[in-house]
Amino acid sequence: MPSLTFVNVNDLKMELPPELLKGKRHLTPAEISVLEDNLNTNTDGTWDNFYVDDSKMGFDPTLIKSSQFSGFIVLGRLWPAKLKFHDLELNTSIFSSRLRNVVTGNDNAIVNAAYLDNYHLGDRVIIFNVQEMSCTYHSKFGNGIVKEGEDEKVRISIAIGNENEERSVLPFESMIPADAYLWGKYRGDSLLLERLKKITQRDFYGDNKTYGTVGDDAVIKNTTLIKDAKIGSSCYIKGAFKLKNVTILSNPEEESQIGEGVEMVNGIMAEGSRVFYQAVAVRFIIGRNCQLKYGARLLNSVLGDNSTVSCCELLNNLIYPFHEQHHNSSFLIATTIQGQSNIAAGATVGSNHNSRSPDGEIFAGRGFWPGLCSDFKHSSRFASFVLASKGSYQHELDIQYPFSLLLPSEKPEGEVQIIPAWYFMYDMFAVARNSYKFKARDKRKTKIQQIETDPLAPDTVQDMIRAVDRLISLTAERIEELDNEAFRKAKSHEEKLLAAKDFLHKKYDTDFVLHDPICQKKYGAVIYKPGKAYKTYRRMIKYFAIKSLLEYAKEKGVKEITPEYVKNTLKKIPLYTKWINAGGQVLPQEKILELIDGIKSEKIDSWKEIHDFYNQNQASYSAWKARYSLFIIERMYSTDFENFSSAQIQNMNEDAFTIIDEMYKSTFASREKDYTDYYRKMMYESEEEMKAVLGSIENNSFLLSFKKDTEEFKEELKNIFKGFN
Repeated sequence: MPSLTFVNVNDLKMELPPELLKGKRHLTPAEISVLEDNLNTNTDGTWDNFYVDDSKMGFDPTLIKSSQFSGFIVLGRLWPAKLKFHDLELNTSIFSSRLRNVVTGNDNAIVNAAYLDNYHLGDRVIIFNVQEMSCTYHSKFGNGIVKEGEDEKVRISIAIGNENEERSVLPFESMIPADAYLWGKYRGDSLLLERLKKITQRDFYGDNKTYGTVGDDAVIKNTTLIKDAKIGSSCYIKGAFKLKNVTILSNPEEESQIGEGVEMVNGIMAEGSRVFYQAVAVRFIIGRNCQLKYGARLLNSVLGDNSTVSCCELLNNLIYPFHEQHHNSSFLIATTIQGQSNIAAGATVGSNHNSRSPDGEIFAGRGFWPGLCSDFKHSSRFASFVLASKGSYQHELDIQYPFSLLLPSEKPEGEVQIIPAWYFMYDMFAVARNSYKFKARDKRKTKIQQIETDPLAPDTVQDMIRAVDRLISLTAERIEELDNEAFRKAKSHEEKLLAAKDFLHKKYDTDFVLHDPICQKKYGAVIYKPGKAYKTYRRMIKYFAIKSLLEYAKEKGVKEITPEYVKNTLKKIPLYTKWINAGGQVLPQEKILELIDGIKSEKIDSWKEIHDFYNQNQASYSAWKARYSLFIIERMYSTDFENFSSAQIQNMNEDAFTIIDEMYKSTFASREKDYTDYYRKMMYESEEEMKAVLGSIENNSFLLSFKKDTEEFKEELKNIFKGFN
């Protein structure tokens, strides 16, 4: 129930910070008279609480009408002018509003603000038809901090990755998915968790004299409730239902928008993002250049940059950049999705409570794409770029084959089906286009963290190397029936592995299947086309290695890689063979551990320093990739690279030429089906109609760009290893 307190006029006299009163003055008796004649009232009858701009033409009292004032009021320039935003045009004024403890910038229009309390506004701000806009003195604006005298229970956290809240992170204004990954993953390190909490509390702590802020050129209209909000410059808010304990970051180059019916509580939205049409976000981080719309619900989740979510529900997630989730899909519960993902309509990623405890977890490498109406059971794990066909997956999964096609069992209780390297064999268009597509969609003006968009990178190549080893191991178990002669010669387990590798290498076209018991609980998986997958993985790994060496040489202005350059330069670069996708940026595992040690020892003592660490390491990324590529090539050829013969170089180059040519031809053929397939063409009455709808394949911008890059790659490869004799 509301409490009643009688006002003591003496309590209204407040001491203001001197900086607020610079260039300000009290009202003249004539100005007070004009204000009162225009039906304005003030709980301080002397109007001593009211300060206005002291410059020439700094204040026109006739522009304030039918308004109520209390606490302190400090106004910037208020002189006849018009503010226009889209179709809304208002005179600079304060009309039919109630203001308490408000500081305005120059040339504001405050119209029908029923209750505006404890806010500092920037220049050229429009506030129109706002029911309540207030800020408490203990507000945190969505940051996971507590203030002096407050109970720890009021601290806001985000329960990512697991419903039991044991991976919870504390949100803060500059948080990126890499920070959430670091905090949510290494839960066994109590000192690290303590340090991250301490850094957050210190970096974002404020006293108990907090006030809300609205940046320059912001527009807020037709909104029901804004409470405890920090709103950036050039932000546009229209028709929102409820914004409470939030930070909405925005700037003139990356304007953020919040639209009709939106409810956002306890969270932070980064620059350039847009939330529309009855979307709900509670305990959240929304990254840069994201969209949340059409009734989407984002709860206890961190959503990475350049992501779009609509018509669905997401709970307890850590989602890396470039995540697409449209239409109705429910639920994405208790997951870590490493980005560049697409959740199809009707997908249920995470069955709800399949044991007597809270749900387990689902982890998916980047490029995860579950098909229409597919559902999965906790706990499950997926390698990079797994395409899961439509179906119900009744048991826990551990899919260790990247770029694979996963199909459900043909019977209720049976093996799931996997075609490893499926993307490379049957949909190269999707692989090749991914890097181009994501780069084009990255609209961030400020890139706090670099995001790896190439499907072929150390993290995915690492997955492919593991898959190759897995295929060799499974084949070794069947080598007796696949090749009796090889089996008779193989005595030890190591000899069987060598025989299996030789079999896959020479007889990859042999029609056989493997059984992998790890891929699905109880029933395992059938692995189709393992020989072709083995061959394809190896070729793509080799292509990555050669491509990375060429890119590094080009970056350094090196025209020719010689044995001396390999020995004296490339091999002096540190070698890292274990890689982690940390929030979208691929880093060596050793560097993540170095970061953790730096945080724990207090050598790294702020979130800015942590973010600087990410960027400093990005500067060495191409060099580390080149060194890793050298390691891969030497492993494939069982020879130190500086000792390669001209025949080995020729073999390597021929393979690279073949791979890049086949990549382009396969990519073109994948796209060409849209123009030649009978069932695609039957929708059009003529060739002209088809081209009008689809465009011409000859003018496809991606294919033209890919063809140009292919020719450049081949030209560079011709000369780069000429120094080997």
